Amino acid sequence: MKLNAVDERLLKEVAQLHTVPSGAYNIRKNGQLLERNSLPGINIFSKKDRSGIDVIVDPDIVNQSVHIPVILSEGGLDDLVYNTFEIGENSEVLIVAGCGIHNDSALQSKHDGIHEFYLRKGSKMRYVEKHYGEGEGTGERVLNPVTKIHIEEGATAELELVQIGGIDHTKRVTEVYIGERGRLVMNERLLTHKSQQAVSEVTVDLQGADSSGEVLSRSVAQEKSLQIFRISLIGRSRCKGHVACDSIIMDQADVRSQPELCAKNALAELTHEAAIGKLAGDQIIKLMTFGLSEEEAIRVLLDGYLK
Repeated sequence: MKLNAVDERLLKEVAQLHTVPSGAYNIRKNGQLLERNSLPGINIFSKKDRSGIDVIVDPDIVNQSVHIPVILSEGGLDDLVYNTFEIGENSEVLIVAGCGIHNDSALQSKHDGIHEFYLRKGSKMRYVEKHYGEGEGTGERVLNPVTKIHIEEGATAELELVQIGGIDHTKRVTEVYIGERGRLVMNERLLTHKSQQAVSEVTVDLQGADSSGEVLSRSVAQEKSLQIFRISLIGRSRCKGHVACDSIIMDQADVRSQPELCAKNALAELTHEAAIGKLAGDQIIKLMTFGLSEEEAIRVLLDGYLK
């Protein structure tokens, strides 16, 4: 696999890859397959009817990883993929996705990834997706991921969704359907600045008895950026669900948090908390007493907040 300096930097940012990963992987560049590797018990196939892949993890596969990063390094691209994941019964796997865009042109670069996951009984998946943009061009960097997850009996999904700057427009749609004793833990971290716009639309449907879902969103909006966070938490049985939205607003930014709880069963326990505020001035001053400038102090606080 031949990578230039831009490729290597993008892969490092979105998938923490410094070299070719040891596990299964599918690396996509500028709309084309760059390199792929399957393992015994983990197979990756190209779809026959449209752009995208099928990732099949056999039952009882543990301590394995699958990396599926996408990188765009040209302007004028409009990349669309449909990826399907089958996580076999009692398997435990880490899936690292994400997209990095480098755009030095005046043309828009866009990637839309539609991912659908089926977590079979007793399986566990940790899913990490990071978005990153860079480049000196005036062309926009646009990402619109759609994630649908079906969690069967006793299965667990842990999601880490990260976008720390560089993306001009994004609309993230996440839908999770949770069966009996299924569990979801979702953490979203987001930073916007300039005139960037970011919309998150999340639906968590607690369908099975003793299912649970926890969604934690933490964001920072700077300059004239816009953030909209919408979530619908639905309880259809004896279940527990919690949503926490916490945002820091700066400059002339616009932040909107719209949580919705929908109980369809008397035994559903659904809660939410939302907070939008500014950085604490006393914390900035305290760091400045250690010799940091105001800008440096703010950066330290924001980095810690988003970790």
